[in-house]
Amino acid sequence: MGLLKDKVALITGAGGGIGRGVAHSFAREGAAVVIAEINEETGTQVARELEELGGRALFVRTDVMQKASVTGAIDAAVAHFGGLDILVNNAFVPTPNVRLEDKTDEMLEQTLTSTIKASWWAMQASLPHMRARGGGKIVNFYSIDVEIGAWLHADYNTAKGGIVGLTRSAAAEWGRFNITVNAVAPTAMGATFNKLAAENPGFAERSAAMRPLGRCGDPELDIGPVVVFLASDMSRYVTGEMLHVDGGLHLPGYNSRPADVPVREY
Repeated sequence: MGLLKDKVALITGAGGGIGRGVAHSFAREGAAVVIAEINEETGTQVARELEELGGRALFVRTDVMQKASVTGAIDAAVAHFGGLDILVNNAFVPTPNVRLEDKTDEMLEQTLTSTIKASWWAMQASLPHMRARGGGKIVNFYSIDVEIGAWLHADYNTAKGGIVGLTRSAAAEWGRFNITVNAVAPTAMGATFNKLAAENPGFAERSAAMRPLGRCGDPELDIGPVVVFLASDMSRYVTGEMLHVDGGLHLPGYNSRPADVPVREY
C-alpha cells in the first residue's frame, strides 16, 4: 500500500474496462485519480467507487477526439489537486472491424486522432506540470495486434505502431526532466472481451487456452499492478520499454484471419 501516496494521476478512458481497473489499483496505492472519460454515467460511477475505497477522485468529461478537451482535462487535474505526476493514455475510439481495403479515410483519421494525437496532446500538456513537480511518469497503451498484424484492425495497428515511436521519442527526450515514458500491451477481460464472450459461446475458454498461463487477465488484479509499477518509484530506472501484460499470449501469438476469408483471392 502507498506506492503512489500523494501522487496525482490522470487516466483517459477510465470509465470502464482496463482503464477502470488501473484507476482502482492507483486509488488503492494512494493516488488521487482523475477519470478523463467521455461517458458521464460511467465516469462518475468510477469516481464514486474510488471514493468508497477511501481515495480521492475527480471525473472530468473528456473527448479524446478534441484537443481542447484533452488539454482541459489536464488543466482540471492541476486546478483540483494542485499538480500532476502520472499520465496514463488508455482511451481510443474504435472503428468497425472491416478489412484493410474497406477501411475509410474517416476511420483512419478517427483512430489516429483518438490514439496518437490524443496521447501527443496530453503528453505535451502534462510536461510543464511534471517539470514543476521535479519529474513524472507517463504510461501509454500499445497492442499485441501490431505484432501479429491483426485482421480487421489495420487503422488500429497503424496507430498503435505510432505509439511505439511516440513513447520512445518522449523517453529519449524527456529523460532530462526526470520523466519516464513506457508502454504496456495488455489483454484483459474488459468491455470488448465481455461483449465477445456474451455473443460467442466458448470464447472465454478458447481465449484462456491460447495463453501460456491458461487464463484471461483481470483489469484490476493483473493489468493494474503493472501500470502501478511503471507509475511508481519502483520503475525509476525503466524508460522507453514496451511491456506485454497478456499472460504470455505474445509468445504463441494468435491467428486473426476471419473464417470466411479465403487464402487466395483474385
